[in-house]
Amino acid sequence: MSAASIALNRFGYGITPGQRAPSDPKADLLRQLAQFDPRPGPLANRPDTSGEAGELLQIIRRGRRERESNPPSMTASPPSMNSSMSENAERPGRSNRSAILEALPPEYRSKLQEAYGRYRKDAAARVRVSVASPTPFAERLVHFWSNHFSVTSGKPGTPFEVGNHEFNAIRPNLTGRFADMLKAAVLHPAMLLYLDQFQSIGPNSTFGQRQRRRAQNNGRMRGLNENLAREILELHTLGVDGGYTQVDVTEFARALTGWTIPNLARIARFAVDKPGGAAFVEVAHERGTRRILGKSYKDTGADQAIAILDDLAAHPATARFVATKLARHFTADDPPASLVSRLEKDFNRTNGDLGSLARTLVNAPEAWSGEPTKFRQPIEWFTSVLRFTGADQLNDNRINGVLRQLGQSPWRAPSPAGYDDVADSWAGPDALLRRVELAERIARNVPSDGLLARAESAFPDALSDPTRTWLSRAESGAQAMGLFLVAPEMMRR
Repeated sequence: MSAASIALNRFGYGITPGQRAPSDPKADLLRQLAQFDPRPGPLANRPDTSGEAGELLQIIRRGRRERESNPPSMTASPPSMNSSMSENAERPGRSNRSAILEALPPEYRSKLQEAYGRYRKDAAARVRVSVASPTPFAERLVHFWSNHFSVTSGKPGTPFEVGNHEFNAIRPNLTGRFADMLKAAVLHPAMLLYLDQFQSIGPNSTFGQRQRRRAQNNGRMRGLNENLAREILELHTLGVDGGYTQVDVTEFARALTGWTIPNLARIARFAVDKPGGAAFVEVAHERGTRRILGKSYKDTGADQAIAILDDLAAHPATARFVATKLARHFTADDPPASLVSRLEKDFNRTNGDLGSLARTLVNAPEAWSGEPTKFRQPIEWFTSVLRFTGADQLNDNRINGVLRQLGQSPWRAPSPAGYDDVADSWAGPDALLRRVELAERIARNVPSDGLLARAESAFPDALSDPTRTWLSRAESGAQAMGLFLVAPEMMRR
């Protein structure tokens, strides 16, 4: 691969019709960082959905109370707070989905449909931004960090918030400090919902004591939830081998108590709004000094968790963990140790300056290896296909349908670890067949004039002789386009 081809395809999402390859690839990538727009057109007018998730949860609670007070009258009921029924209502075939939705109480059905309508719009907007962007390297970084702080639309309320999470927690902090992105991402309503932090209550807090009294009557007891604390330590900062213990997890979970989402009727009068759309309820916070990783943190209410997050962001294990993930994403499934070390040193030296980290990546010689070392994930491949073909007329449903077919819908990773970033997860025979089928459909509906010249522009000084031969022997322009969209150049970067 030439340097120009690497800049276009390894760092970005490929070329667009009429675009020229950069004459100075490194300078062009650095320009993209400087010119990145956190709120481009498709995102600028997105409505505020910060209170919608809380409203949906209230509908669920009302349904539960009605079911308990009058069970025979309920032919169907909303799911529990931890249920994935909302996801199941979205994913089956059309007839099954309709049957599931029709069985739900009308109020819940209406709000659920609204939630997934919001999700579909946000997912499609994300793709359109990437396809049209003049700064595709920056968009790649957005998607890397969004996957690092993975949230899912598969739980009640989260479809309203997952797009908001990427658009308002990740994008504005793309070239800022890691500590600021960390706090914005993990204390965002999408994360608080996804990892059940909004239900975590300090056992000895005012609410916790009240819960114990109520539990004696109804048998339900909500208490400390460690999900968010564990995932911050394991997936967002230190890594699984970062040196923390179960005691650290529990103590961190106690410090996080009180952080919740707004618009929950039962706690609304106690809630104080926080930046990013979250809320803090002092009476649910576990009071007391917390000791984590050998350091003590005084009880400062909401700021106790903030202080811990700042220290986790600056921890040497975090630098190593982040550097390894970034190097793996942009260079190889088994990234060069020298590149990991280079990024780790930059992270430590700059106190987690993400702009500096990205510039160090661009300037690292290891990132410019001539061989294509990474297999494109489905959404990367699809975005590159749309950019190359100029196929920009797909509606929201078509975009979401294609991403489901390819197995990588935005904000629907199977676990809090996000989507895998290695070839073994995406290069199986069935996955490749799906790409071939989709390439054939797209090729029938896009211009194929001058395809060879366009392919040369997309992969300057890097188009292989076998690919040229396939294109020249194709029986039609559509067949040539279909072959090119799944050629090795398009599948690897």
